[in-house]
Amino acid sequence: MIKHIVMFKFREQAEGRTAVENAQIAAEMLSALQGVVPTLKASRVSLNSEKATPANYELVLETEFDDMEGLAAYAVHPEHVKVGTFIRSVMVSRACVDYEF
Repeated sequence: MIKHIVMFKFREQAEGRTAVENAQIAAEMLSALQGVVPTLKASRVSLNSEKATPANYELVLETEFDDMEGLAAYAVHPEHVKVGTFIRSVMVSRACVDYEF
């Protein structure tokens, strides 16, 4: 199994919305991929706590795949590509790790 963890930091303002608002939109879009992308076995999307420092990343995505081929198929799935297009338009940075477990 492969665990794919991605954190996103959003621009303070982008497309007329705050970082928190764009993170919420991204979270909804990412959550909607479960059951749509066949190779996506499990996913969890979490937002930074309102009580935490705003210097933190706003969103973390944790996903699971059977293998790296499944992750590669997810990366190019049309619905995932749509989400990625939105996120890239409003993010500042991204951090990612993929590991076997």
